[in-house]
Amino acid sequence: MATRQLLPDRIMQLGFGFWGSKTLLSAVELGLFTELANGSRDAKSLAKRLKLHPRSARDFFDALVALGLLKRIGARYANTAETALFLDRAKPTYVGGILEMANARLYRFWGSLTEALQTGKPQNEVKTGEDFFGTLYADPQRLEGFLKAMTGLSRGTARAIAAQFPWKRYHSFVDIGCAQGGVAVEIALAHKHLTGQGMDLPVVRPVFEAYTKSQRLQKRVTFHPGDFFKEPLPKADVLIMGHILHDWDLKEKMMLLRKAYAALPTGGALIVHEALIDDARKQNAFGLLMSLNMLIETHGGFDFTGADCRSWMKKAGFTRTKVESLAGPDSMVIAIK
Repeated sequence: MATRQLLPDRIMQLGFGFWGSKTLLSAVELGLFTELANGSRDAKSLAKRLKLHPRSARDFFDALVALGLLKRIGARYANTAETALFLDRAKPTYVGGILEMANARLYRFWGSLTEALQTGKPQNEVKTGEDFFGTLYADPQRLEGFLKAMTGLSRGTARAIAAQFPWKRYHSFVDIGCAQGGVAVEIALAHKHLTGQGMDLPVVRPVFEAYTKSQRLQKRVTFHPGDFFKEPLPKADVLIMGHILHDWDLKEKMMLLRKAYAALPTGGALIVHEALIDDARKQNAFGLLMSLNMLIETHGGFDFTGADCRSWMKKAGFTRTKVESLAGPDSMVIAIK
């Protein structure tokens, strides 16, 4: 029986994976997919619109075809179904905002991963004394773009939470660290009996309220200004923390879980949703890579397994906990007081 010949193909594809990644990120930065939203274009006219050098254009467009991000019909290029839906800036389903941030910030910071692994220290703007989030929150236009990006990223997960959690048993909820309000809006749209709040820093209010008003939910979904580290959490039947806990070290995680427990009534529920690492720490590569991203971005943050989160919830006082898969790499941990 012949033995299977080992080849380095998978290793090489992963090792040079940044080639394809940066090609996509540059296409998003250039607005390529938005440009094609109105119809297909030939290479020459598309290159002119994007201000590309003649030497680069054909290989760039054809690489995107080979990567499955564009279609070529004859001599004309067009979006695929996925890029038309998710990478057209004019559509509410646009997820490119988070890719724009990855391109502008994370791509270069990940170049220092080895240093992060050896020092345990962040590799972002902290190294140069810059305050990215301070600057972001001081610029209303940039802040709105960032918060919209969070909505695009969380829409699928939000709809899964709205569909899977037994909302009929409850009357009120608060989304802690709500950003634009993407999760709160999806839940309220799906369950007309609920009233909700979004808690975030006061500067977020105008963006949140504009979004809830655009969805005609301003009477049922309101904004609660506050800093969840410095103040008690608002009281409600259900509290939600989405991609919040992974930003902080274990002591801070436990503090937030205890605050949630204190704010809930008996029978109330806490929903924590993240790109949970699988309990065996072997399968959800995205969750593990997200934890490395927290190494690069934060002083103590890390991602965790469902089993980790359940044990912390029980230490905080919760009696019943369970894990459910959501959309893509995301899952939620539900805890009942």
